[in-house]
Amino acid sequence: MANKQQVVIWDVRCSFHSLIALLVLGLVGGAVYLTAQSGQQLLEDDHDDTTSTTKSTTTPSPTTNNDHSSPKCNLFSGKWVFDNKSYPLYKEKQCTFMSDQVACEKFGRMDRTYQNWRWQPHQCDLPRFNATALLEKLRNKRLVFVGDSLNRGQWVSMVCLLETSMPSSSPKSMINHGGNLIYFKAKEYNASIEFYWAPLLVESNSDDPVIHRLPDRIVRAQSIEKHARHWTDADILVFNTYLWWKRPRMKILWGSFEQSDGIYKYVEMLRSYEMALKTWADWLEIHVNRTKTQLFFMSMSPTHERAEEWGKATGENCYTETEIIEKKNYWGNASDSKMMRVVEEAIKEVGKRGLNVQMINITQLSEYRKEGHPSIYRKQWDPLTREQLANPAVYADCIHWCLPGVPDVWNELLYAYIFNRSSFRHNSF
Repeated sequence: MANKQQVVIWDVRCSFHSLIALLVLGLVGGAVYLTAQSGQQLLEDDHDDTTSTTKSTTTPSPTTNNDHSSPKCNLFSGKWVFDNKSYPLYKEKQCTFMSDQVACEKFGRMDRTYQNWRWQPHQCDLPRFNATALLEKLRNKRLVFVGDSLNRGQWVSMVCLLETSMPSSSPKSMINHGGNLIYFKAKEYNASIEFYWAPLLVESNSDDPVIHRLPDRIVRAQSIEKHARHWTDADILVFNTYLWWKRPRMKILWGSFEQSDGIYKYVEMLRSYEMALKTWADWLEIHVNRTKTQLFFMSMSPTHERAEEWGKATGENCYTETEIIEKKNYWGNASDSKMMRVVEEAIKEVGKRGLNVQMINITQLSEYRKEGHPSIYRKQWDPLTREQLANPAVYADCIHWCLPGVPDVWNELLYAYIFNRSSFRHNSF
């Protein structure tokens, strides 16, 4: 009997201890589960924060802006990084519509490193150019570059960036009727990427796209409609005009080229430049659809015609150059900050009228690229003289840019602003 009591007591104690153990295990298991769930949520939150603030290893989306230090990133402040894995963004021979003026490889340039430089802003990453996204953005739209041969070079760059990304079966065409307007058509998207020759923006006697190098340059500073009627319905407009104004005075015409009673007067360059930009601004105010059209103005493209400015001998230029300028904030004497301030003032003025024109500041970043010009490696439109053959530096082109090359980065900057201009800030000259 006593033994049976002991067994019962022992069974009760075991059952009680087992119950306690089960309760403890349940509590511990619940705590572990809740902790794991909480930890997983924290990990997910941390992952989300990390992917939004650190440099991504994948191609950024059009709106990527990895700015860690300020509300808006300055894309124009940065440095050139050699990157022969990601650049060039296309091959010269792949671009069906490459221009002989900038096809340096085709015309004998042997070094290729000018194609491998990537622009790296200090505070963020420049969004990777996504041709498909831009073509979709341009579906049933017009992107028009208006200006001189430097803007034409940027247009060729844009055409190459888009065309080389399209399947060979995708219908595309280049249309040039011999006038001021040339356009590339991506037919699948009904997208038109155009260039309009207007080197001074306003009307001038240099408006012929072929015969325009005249000794006596004349400008109708208050007349733009002849050109502007071709851009009125554009969805994105990209302007430039600097190089053709680079002389102490401009001959201004009040009147018409077709009539003999016009008034001609020489006007100091900056003043005549102001007059032309006011005409441009007035046209924008009246004709541009504020809800439809995006407006951009490219800053001055630097030249590298005086090698003494970067430490070489006087009389030399970009000829034979293969390295970039590494001196921080290098600024050549040919880049006229006064002209660019005139543009800024004009942009501020149209801003007061409700028009948003974004300056794309390419000047400082392009200053470093003395090796990026065609030099002698381009089509020569006129036969070379004996003197030129003896001294190639005298005919080296240190104004335009090889492609692939610097203008591709200009278009990467333009691309960033087309998609997400509010995320970036502008620095003044």
